[in-house]
Amino acid sequence: MVAAAAGKLSVVVVMVLVIATISNSVSADLDMLQDVCVADLNNAVKMNGFACKANFSASDFFFAGLAMPKLANNTLGAIVTQANVTQIPGLNTLGISMARIDFAPGGLNQPHEHPRASEMLFVLYGELDAGFITTTNVLVSKTIKQGEIFTFPRGLVHFQINNGKGPAAAIAAFSSQYPGRQDTAIALFASTPRVPNSVLSKAFQISYQEVDAIKSKLA
Repeated sequence: MVAAAAGKLSVVVVMVLVIATISNSVSADLDMLQDVCVADLNNAVKMNGFACKANFSASDFFFAGLAMPKLANNTLGAIVTQANVTQIPGLNTLGISMARIDFAPGGLNQPHEHPRASEMLFVLYGELDAGFITTTNVLVSKTIKQGEIFTFPRGLVHFQINNGKGPAAAIAAFSSQYPGRQDTAIALFASTPRVPNSVLSKAFQISYQEVDAIKSKLA
């Protein structure tokens, strides 16, 4: 019986090793398999990423959109300029992207999360209060100034606010060519179709009238 048990154990160990080897091989194949795969943004084929263009040029790897500040004159006083695969097709399969955030005095990059990327934020000028919230509802926050960096783990709700008297700006780097962004307030109160009032009223412990008031402001 001992021999039989040992034999079964050996078979299990071998199976685990085989599965692990296959898993590692599959993971390796997810890496890029050619020098470049410039995204064909007009291709109708749907896949995890973008199909490769047959021909490309240096312009597919270039973007000047982060060079100049943007006027953050919207309701929140902050504007985000993306530099991901949709602006730079050459980022396809490279697993990186960037963004610029410009803040008016008091401006807020509202609570949001990136489902596909961790983020590093570098302050160009000004001063920001930045923070993220863990899955155990712990707020991790710090005031960061020009030349300093703060990091936001993938998938966690985070924010930045300019509490200074002058404008501020920052550059964000992401570990994905297309990190995605979901604004917490917009997702809950301005989705299509709308989240039922009964859900939001109970979750936030507010009245239906208050839910409607928030929805009307975020519409």
